[in-house]
Amino acid sequence: MSIFDAPIARCEAAHAMVLTDSTQRECAREHACPKNRQCPLDGCFAEVSGVESATARDWPALAQH
Repeated sequence: MSIFDAPIARCEAAHAMVLTDSTQRECAREHACPKNRQCPLDGCFAEVSGVESATARDWPALAQH
């Protein structure tokens, strides 16, 4: 048995389940969204692809050490 534990959400514009651990730009490219489309999941995506937002916020401080 396989467990898939990635954050997902239903996108009504793309009529698909999308991974929200990617960036919004990556999602739009994957689902061929037009550039002028207002994303219904705006604000739900990761700032850095494949990384939890909490971890991504700590990266600048860690890079200085």
